[in-house]
Formats: sequence, structure tokens, C-alpha cells
Amino acid sequence: MQLRPIGLIETPFGSKADCPRNGRQIQPPPVCTVVVEAAFRDGLAGLEGFSHLILLYWMHDAKPMDLVFTPPFDAEPRGIFATRAPWRPNPIALSVVRFDGFDGPGRLRVANLDCVSGTPLLDIKPYLVTTDCEAEASMGWLSPHATRAPV
Repeated sequence: MQLRPIGLIETPFGSKADCPRNGRQIQPPPVCTVVVEAAFRDGLAGLEGFSHLILLYWMHDAKPMDLVFTPPFDAEPRGIFATRAPWRPNPIALSVVRFDGFDGPGRLRVANLDCVSGTPLLDIKPYLVTTDCEAEASMGWLSPHATRAPV
């Protein structure tokens, strides 16, 4: 298997310590920029009009993986697959971001990110409320720790 970054993500966060636990915690959210490499820019055609996007990116500086750990806001040990922790068997992250349009060729203005500036971008997908939103979804053990109310 081979992955090839399609660009980089620019955020105001210079280190992991600077990153919020959730990109929606900072109000107003800082403007971030997704810079798509020239070879992939034709793939951006048709993004105009989408309010939100799904970004997949590689957490290149995540610490080594622990399969079980105790989250800082919980007393129970939890398996990595029951958490959103950044250290993963494959450190792929997913964020739903607000798309605020283009800021030049291959430059997308987005909000609600929580990654370090310089993070490699793997893919961009449009967020589809008819497909990606599950109104009946439950959050399991994370429900009492929700960082925002369900919509």
C-alpha cells in the first residue's frame, strides 16, 4: 500500500501542544488553509457551493500507538478504536471542516481544524448531510464528555 499526500494543511498551530482537542472549541474558529499540490488541482473543480468538506490527513508527528489507555478526561481505560486519539495503527485523521471558498489557485479556506501546521493532506471529500449525518447516532462512553450539543 502506498499513500501520496495531495497537499499540506496550514493552521495557526505550530506544535501538538498548541492544537485544540477539537477544532470547534476555539470561537471564532481560526481560518486555516488547505494547499493542494498543482498536480491535483484539477480535482477541485465543482467544490464551489459546498459548505463543508471532509479532510483526511496524516498525523505525521503522532506519538507511538497505545492500544489501551486512559483518556485524560475519563477514569476508565479505553481501546484506541473507541477513542479519537491521534496515535493510531495508521495515523489517519478525519475532520469535517467548514469550507469558506478559495484563496487563490489550489488554496482552500477552511475552519474547525485541530492539526499542526504542515500536516500532509491525503484526500478531500464533500460532506453530504444526506449521507454523512446520522441523527440517531449514539456516542457510547463519550456521551458525557461531548464538546458540543448534538444538532
